[in-house]
Amino acid sequence: MQKLLKLKSRAIPLPVENIDTDQIIPARFLKSIDKKGFGENLFRDWRYDVHTGNKNPDFVLNNPEYSGEILVAGNNFGCGSSREHAAWALTDYGFKVVVSSFFADIFKGNALNNGLLPVKVSEQFLKKILNGITRNPESELAVDVENQTLTFEDATEGFEMDSYKKICLMNGYDDIDFLISRKQAIEAFELKTQKVYEN
Repeated sequence: MQKLLKLKSRAIPLPVENIDTDQIIPARFLKSIDKKGFGENLFRDWRYDVHTGNKNPDFVLNNPEYSGEILVAGNNFGCGSSREHAAWALTDYGFKVVVSSFFADIFKGNALNNGLLPVKVSEQFLKKILNGITRNPESELAVDVENQTLTFEDATEGFEMDSYKKICLMNGYDDIDFLISRKQAIEAFELKTQKVYEN
C-alpha cells in the first residue's frame, strides 16, 4: 500500500445517499481475485448506458470538469454486501479518500485495509463541501491524516480514525507489513518469555 500522510486535491461530488457496494462494483465483475482492473468498472451501471455501452454524459465521472483523488458522496456510503472489491475498484480508479457523513462498518474496514481513507464528517460540513465543489470544480480539499482533519475553504473538521489503522495508513502497511515492522519487538518479547519459562 502507498503511504498517506497529507493530501490536497480537487474532488468529485456524488451527492447520492445509500450508495451500496453493488453500485460501486456490480457483482458480475467480481470474477477476479487480482485487485487490478476493477477501476474500469467502478460505478459501471451509472457510468455507461446499459443498452449501448456508451458513456453516460450525465454521470459525474464522465464530466471532464471534475477530477481528483477524493470522492465526496452522500450519506451511508458503502452499504449492502461486504465485498472487498468495492474498495479495490475505488483505489484502482485513483481515489485515496472518500468523504461521507456515514459509512457502512464493513466497507469502512475494507477501505482502510486497502489504503483508502473513509473520512466521516457532519451532515452540515458534507453539504458545504458538496455545494462548494459542485459550484466550483477547481475547489480543493486538504486531508491531514496525522492530525485527523479535513479542510475545505475556510472550515476545518476533525474525523475519527482507529489508531492502529492510522499507523498502517501513514506507513503504507498492510497487516503483514505491520507485523514485520514489529519483528524486533516480537523477538525480544519471545526471548523474554522463554527465559521466564526456563526459570
